[in-house]
Amino acid sequence: MFANKYLLKQNRLTLIAQPPDADLGISVVIPCFREPHILQTLESLTRCDLPLQKVEVTVLINHSEVAPDEIKKYNQNSKTEVDSWISKNNSEEISFFAVGPVELQKKWAGVGLARKSGMDEALRRFNLLEKPNGIIVSLDADTLVAKNYLIEIERHFARFPKNVGATISFQHQTEGLGEKQLKGILLYEKYLLYYKNALRFIGYPNPLFTVGSAFAVTADGYLKRGGMTRRQAGEDFYFLQTLAQTGTVGEITTTTVFPSARESDRIPFGTGPAIAKWMNDETDLTQTYNFQAFVDLKLFFDQIENLFRIEREGFFELIEKLPAAICQFIKTDNFWTEIKDLNQNCSNIESFKTRFFHKFNAFKILKFMNFGHELFYEKVDLDQQFIKLQKHERH
Repeated sequence: MFANKYLLKQNRLTLIAQPPDADLGISVVIPCFREPHILQTLESLTRCDLPLQKVEVTVLINHSEVAPDEIKKYNQNSKTEVDSWISKNNSEEISFFAVGPVELQKKWAGVGLARKSGMDEALRRFNLLEKPNGIIVSLDADTLVAKNYLIEIERHFARFPKNVGATISFQHQTEGLGEKQLKGILLYEKYLLYYKNALRFIGYPNPLFTVGSAFAVTADGYLKRGGMTRRQAGEDFYFLQTLAQTGTVGEITTTTVFPSARESDRIPFGTGPAIAKWMNDETDLTQTYNFQAFVDLKLFFDQIENLFRIEREGFFELIEKLPAAICQFIKTDNFWTEIKDLNQNCSNIESFKTRFFHKFNAFKILKFMNFGHELFYEKVDLDQQFIKLQKHERH
């Protein structure tokens, strides 16, 4: 079986005793921690047009092993509620499972480990069926989906069988939001679009939206990536960016996921904390990274071919001619050692170009943005930077 080695290494308990249906093709995984609206998410899935393959939905109710009794009780009530709902809504085409409450090791407890536990179980079930092309879908317990959600996911991977994964278009729920919260979530979405398009502008090969409730991955792609990270926040960002280094991550734009726009303090960064800080006047979502920082970084990326087989002296001569922020960051980051390593291990320019972005990846770009805005740039108006980017894209 294709995933035996990985699953043995994880040493995980079987979460679903019932054997998978032989025609299973899509497994939707939903971490659930103190979620008041999980049934709305499940109802949303039952309204979907059904794909050709069978679908499983796993709700992984979870909390830390040291969680307060009130959270444990809440989650136990959620399990009872979801079990009752499942007893009335399971069908031959789409099966629902409520797992837990699972107690997560306190060191790692959080959405990353919960998502990993559910996705590992989905992999285990596809492994039993010998289906490396089975599709594992990541969703959240406060999220709704469009009616064509399941069939469009299936169609995408049928059309692009070599994709290791795919992001899914999203639009945050806005119904019932107050004026300030509505403005905040629209600004946050605009920032995400600005940042993604700016990555494409500078020549970064994997400009992706990284939203935990809006992506899918093949069982084989999940395995190649080494599974989901246990990070307590940003697990979606880290997973998708490193997944893109193993193969092509496509983009499903023919359907939509609708995440919540609620405030949250469960994780240190992401949509919930950004909206909470906006509502408490602790951050200004109208301000963003200066577009000039992306322009300057593009000047460096435009030099990639000149970095192939470059000597140390030539490298530092080259970066001295670049804008001060880039030059200073590359020196501070000691990026020469990574260029030296690339040149020692890449026999041709094509492999050098590909592996360059494994070194100067999305994490390093973000590190540069934060470094540059501490010392060289000022954060500026989001709308103005968006217009600047659009003008550059047209030229």
